Amino acid sequence: MSLTEWLAFIMFCILILCILVPLVTIVWIYILDRRQKEHSVLRNYPVLGNVRYFMENIGPELRQYLFANNREGKPFSRFQYENVVKAGKYKERILGFGSERDFEEPGFYIRNAMFPKLNEELRSDQNPKIKTKLYKIDHEGLFNRREHREDAIVDPYYLTDEDAVVIGEHTCRFPFKAKGLVGQSAMSYGALGKNAITALSRGLGLAGGTWMNTGEGGLSKYHLEGDVDIIMQIGPALFGVRTLDGDFSWELFKKKSEIEKIKAFELKLAQGAKTRGGHILGEKVTPEIAGIRNVAPWKTIDSPNRFRDFHDTTSLMDFVEELREVGGKPIGIKVVVGSKAEAEKLAGEMAACGKVPDFITVDGGEGGTGATFQELSDAAGLPLFSALPILDEMLKKYKIRDKLKIIASGKLVTPDKAAYALSLGADLVNTARGMMISAGCIMAQVCHNNTCPVGVATTDPHREKALVIEEKMYRVANYIISLREGLFNLAASAGIATPAEFNEEHVMFKKESGEILTGEEYKKNILVSPAAHEKRELNAETRAK
Repeated sequence: MSLTEWLAFIMFCILILCILVPLVTIVWIYILDRRQKEHSVLRNYPVLGNVRYFMENIGPELRQYLFANNREGKPFSRFQYENVVKAGKYKERILGFGSERDFEEPGFYIRNAMFPKLNEELRSDQNPKIKTKLYKIDHEGLFNRREHREDAIVDPYYLTDEDAVVIGEHTCRFPFKAKGLVGQSAMSYGALGKNAITALSRGLGLAGGTWMNTGEGGLSKYHLEGDVDIIMQIGPALFGVRTLDGDFSWELFKKKSEIEKIKAFELKLAQGAKTRGGHILGEKVTPEIAGIRNVAPWKTIDSPNRFRDFHDTTSLMDFVEELREVGGKPIGIKVVVGSKAEAEKLAGEMAACGKVPDFITVDGGEGGTGATFQELSDAAGLPLFSALPILDEMLKKYKIRDKLKIIASGKLVTPDKAAYALSLGADLVNTARGMMISAGCIMAQVCHNNTCPVGVATTDPHREKALVIEEKMYRVANYIISLREGLFNLAASAGIATPAEFNEEHVMFKKESGEILTGEEYKKNILVSPAAHEKRELNAETRAK
């Protein structure tokens, strides 16, 4: 045959294959699914049923990237996600043509002053400067983007020494001084992979003035990679400070307290994502992680939902005092507020026994990095902006507010959210998912399956390699610096010299009816009926959807 005839024959064969292969595949699917008994829709519609399952499977991605508008999406909207990413890559928060916020909906606002502070009137410490790396966009077309990374020197936006927040100033041999108002909330090595923990440690260390919380999984060598202050969390399973039998080890605790980078310890009574004990899938429990936690490798871990060492406020405070005496460093507790009555009971009993922790971390029920059951995630615990005012006011009522600091956490990923928390009673704020996004998280929501596609929430070596530490550490640093800069911008707008001065006078809440509440009125309203406020928040979310 001639060359032309050969080409024609090859094209004919390709055409036949293009017809036969899909046809044979469809027939094969039809035969298999028609006979299976598990899925009713596939028995009646073998081919269309598979199309349905395919579309259902890619539904989250379709909604996230194509169908949901910028302000929709849970747990974070596209707008919030992009703000974190842009702050990390470009240290950029500027937008054009006005806000997309729905101003008809109820929500918080910072009270801007008639005569705001000038930059030179702000009380900030801008030394030493920070050497980081920022991306610059060279070309942004419809189908491609060209950008490059370059060295940059940026202002750190530290608090001055006089404004720095000191934890355990009058109770500890080694108080903890924070020159930034924002730190990393608790995330364990094991829940996050070693590359993610290392990038966070180095990035936060580069930014300075901040801290990272180890999570209940214990201290790993990756937490110590960066020059960053560390709050070591101790959960009910006592990982990192337990014997092989699961009892508390004073010897191990003392060794941990002697590590210079560990500045404080936090007893985790509960967290917003899981008002229960921790959970980690067996395939995430590598021999290294098992060694850190002192448990068996490759076995799923479900830690208790409360400490066995104490059962009431008095015994808890006794334990706190003993830890503080042995370690010499600040001791705090992490709680999720369930009701006004429970918060009042905690504050009243602490006042009665004359013992208080050095700080309380209050986590809203909307917290989310931990794996938990749906019913606990959605229903247990008040949201932060209800819980925080309740705790703050109860501590004031029993005259112990000045004896401790409050750290707030719960979806505080942008400067405005952090400012609201500071205004409603927090001394410091934590963020977990903001840190995850800055380290590369794309909100795939498979954190609990060890299948994170970008190497953040996985210990799978193949998936972990996607996260390049040297690149992501700068994004983490830029993000935390950007948050601090944003807080100073809002402080200037409110007419105060530093964000450390935010209080209830600087925040307002617009109700559904259009009525404006001052910060003080909002807090009183919450104290009267936190459940009613929660219902209004849920109704607002439903209307937004």
